Amino acid sequence: MSQFIWAFIIGGLICVMGQILMDVFKLTPAHTMCTLVVTGAILGGLGLYEPLVKFAGAGASVPISSFGNSLVKGALQEAEKNGIIGVLTGIFEVTSAGISSAIIFGFIGALLFKPKG
Repeated sequence: MSQFIWAFIIGGLICVMGQILMDVFKLTPAHTMCTLVVTGAILGGLGLYEPLVKFAGAGASVPISSFGNSLVKGALQEAEKNGIIGVLTGIFEVTSAGISSAIIFGFIGALLFKPKG
């Protein structure tokens, strides 16, 4: 039960940070998302994001900051195996399923629903 509470708290704190970036620093949603992705990538590169995921579960793995962590994680894993070219292939290998599904479901949604306008 406490894992659910921590997931809620950590996920909520990540969202609060994003809201602060938009409200206080007047960043656009795009700038806020990029900032959170880069923050997740930096924390992942320093080895600090994985312990957060183990502690908070979905509270840390669902927000956009986890995408940055995934990019770095994939790049580092493939770089160990294949050298510098692995940095590029690792990024695509780890994130391709999520990006592909977003494109496919977005396309299906566009076919099924009529936009208001």
